[in-house]
Amino acid sequence: MKSLIKAIINLVKGLSTAVLRFPLTVLCLILSTALTYYMISLHETPALIIEKLMFVFLLGSFLGVTAQFACERFLRLAKLRWGVYVAAVLLTLGYYFIISPVPAIDYGVGARTAVAVFALFCAFIWLPSGRGGFDFNSVALIHFKSAFISILYAGVLSAGLASIIGAVDILLIDVHNDAYSYMMATVWILFATTYYLSLLPRFNSETETDISYAREAGHCPRFLEILISYISVPLVTGFTLVLFAYFIKIVIVTEWPSGQLGPMILAYSAAGLIIYILASRLENRFAVLYQRIYPKVLIPVVIMQLVSVYIRLNAYGVTESRYYVAMFGIFSIVIGIILSFKPVKKNGLIALLAAAFAIISVLPPVDAFTVSRASQINRLENMLQAEGILANGEISPKKDVDVALRQETTSILNYLARRKYIQDVAWLPADFKTSEDMQEVLGFEPAYRYGGGEQERSYANVDMQKPLEIMGYDILLRAEAYRGKVTEEITTYDFEVEGIPYQLRIKPLSAYDAQVSLQNAAGKELVNTSLYDFASSTIDANNRFRNDVDVEEMTLDVEDNSCKLRIIFQNYSITYGTDADKSADYNMFILVDVPPRR
Repeated sequence: MKSLIKAIINLVKGLSTAVLRFPLTVLCLILSTALTYYMISLHETPALIIEKLMFVFLLGSFLGVTAQFACERFLRLAKLRWGVYVAAVLLTLGYYFIISPVPAIDYGVGARTAVAVFALFCAFIWLPSGRGGFDFNSVALIHFKSAFISILYAGVLSAGLASIIGAVDILLIDVHNDAYSYMMATVWILFATTYYLSLLPRFNSETETDISYAREAGHCPRFLEILISYISVPLVTGFTLVLFAYFIKIVIVTEWPSGQLGPMILAYSAAGLIIYILASRLENRFAVLYQRIYPKVLIPVVIMQLVSVYIRLNAYGVTESRYYVAMFGIFSIVIGIILSFKPVKKNGLIALLAAAFAIISVLPPVDAFTVSRASQINRLENMLQAEGILANGEISPKKDVDVALRQETTSILNYLARRKYIQDVAWLPADFKTSEDMQEVLGFEPAYRYGGGEQERSYANVDMQKPLEIMGYDILLRAEAYRGKVTEEITTYDFEVEGIPYQLRIKPLSAYDAQVSLQNAAGKELVNTSLYDFASSTIDANNRFRNDVDVEEMTLDVEDNSCKLRIIFQNYSITYGTDADKSADYNMFILVDVPPRR
């Protein structure tokens, strides 16, 4: 019992020390946990501001750790600790003001944030070893051990607490299902991260206690040595042999891979470098041979990857994913060359170069997004110019074009639309939509790849030359639901009828379906309907592309709680396939009728 109490006291002391040592990080973790509680309580997609704040607190937590390690490493900064923290807070606020105007947390925001977080991670891994400080390999090992122990403790704790909550629910009183989510948020966001920080020693302290603790923390336990030297190293070796066998096959058949090699070697290089760092302090035969051979083996393997990436880039242009695969390949070659001549004590260069490459990838004009945008727009322009559709910035619509050109054009335009790059194409209308405007602007219909051929697609356009009947309805709204909005926030329209407030909501259900619903001021749902079942039921198997369809065929009526919704589809476009490939876009007029005020 005394041992248990002592362990709990030590745990509390460690957590308290972490709170005082990393105040900004712990504050961001607490706020992130509170926001997670709020999102759990909503039972629906949170407001956009909540998502933005979660990204801000994520970046702030990493800035807090980086600021603290910088103060501990450099005496001059240690004397200005609160000034350093103020700078970190200002950077966090600056990031908030950068993302606050964006209409959604899209791919660009997520990717840039991920790169910034990765660069900060590399920075605080390297800082204790900067300028001849603590051994970098020991720092990396301590972080690895601390993360492993923290994850293990959090896993056991969450399993135990879930069992207790379940027992209370079954045996004593009803427990709301949200209790499990609140518990998991607390354990994995707040406890696990804070406990991980509490295990990190003061690497650059000169006190005997801190030096002793850091030396003990940097010891590699026997089980980890076995995991690294006798399991991980042989696995990497085996995978390397497979890659070299594949390289020999390529030389024999003179046929380079078309795309699967890049991500595979990226994962191989990342895992191999992590194992290289962890093995750098080990002295057994397997670890020593790995330290000597792996950097030299990495170079030809990555060259093979870069050739594969070049073939893809030459054929399909640059996208963000291909940019990062190529960037990591260049980074791996540079690191392979450096490690082939530098002693293992210089492994801190891995973290420094990784941070530098990450920062370069988000700095215009060589960032992943600018380069990808320019590449795809240039590729599209070259294809259309070769076909005679585009000349001197002017479009000459052409109906009869090869299906391959239709597919490539559709693919590029959809990519540009998803990334919000359409407005950068000077010769396209600013409000251009591939599913609606491609035939009118370019002269030919969209075409999609599916199962090796053209993907089956249908669309219908209502006859807008005829008037729409609105009698008997209180409100008329124009709305839309697109496949690109699946992960975005619910679209809402607030209005009043006879002074009573209502809200119309359009909630994405999947890439091909959405729900339209009407709620009163209390949040009660009065009437709702989904869109896909009705739209797909109107399809004519003999005519999948329908124009000037009668309004009656394009009208969906639903009624409930004395409220009526009438949805008149202006147009819709459906692409078929498996659930993962199926998608749809809808443009519609929505009429609402509510009971008269009594």
